Amino acid sequence: SICTSVNEVICHGIPNDQPLHSGDIINLDITVYYNGFHGDCSEMFFVDQEATDQASKDLIQCTFDAWRAAIDFCKPGQAYKDIGAIIDDIIIPKGYQSVKQFCGHGIGKLFHTAPNVLHYKNSEPNGIMAPGHVFTIEPMICEGTQEGELWQDNWTCTTKDLGRSAQFEHTLLITESGVEALTAKIPGSSPIQPWERPDDSLQFGGRRTLEDK
Repeated sequence: SICTSVNEVICHGIPNDQPLHSGDIINLDITVYYNGFHGDCSEMFFVDQEATDQASKDLIQCTFDAWRAAIDFCKPGQAYKDIGAIIDDIIIPKGYQSVKQFCGHGIGKLFHTAPNVLHYKNSEPNGIMAPGHVFTIEPMICEGTQEGELWQDNWTCTTKDLGRSAQFEHTLLITESGVEALTAKIPGSSPIQPWERPDDSLQFGGRRTLEDK
């Protein structure tokens, strides 16, 4: 299944026939169910990069950087609650806010399960990472208020001030030696996006070990 969240849509945008416009930004959130297991990932895209304003480009870059820093933190023995502080420490100095209405989650045979992965500074006792844990990190970062407005469809959520929002997501596996992105890109399978690092072994290939950090 797929959700298409454009501009001020924080998440869960339902695909429809409304045309996209030059300068829009869009998040594609894709889930797969295969052999009894779920996978979940999302990525941002420009609709005509040259027409996209600098504020939107900066928002996407900061969201990506905070998300990647949170993933780099992951390894056996780390506390799930500390993910949110890593994200906040990067986005708050830029004037952005992290959505509190939605969170990352454990995933496997069930789509949503423990732990809850909060993307803002918190002290919730959500457990310690251990080999075999599978979960998502999927921060939704807003250029204005992080407060959301749920539409009458009881699914689509937009920012209350109609400011733009950006999001990235991977399904992650904690290994004995670090973390693996189960939804990483296959090397050479897609163009390098402006916010990505071509030498990023986790984003392109999926695995990062303790020795790589």
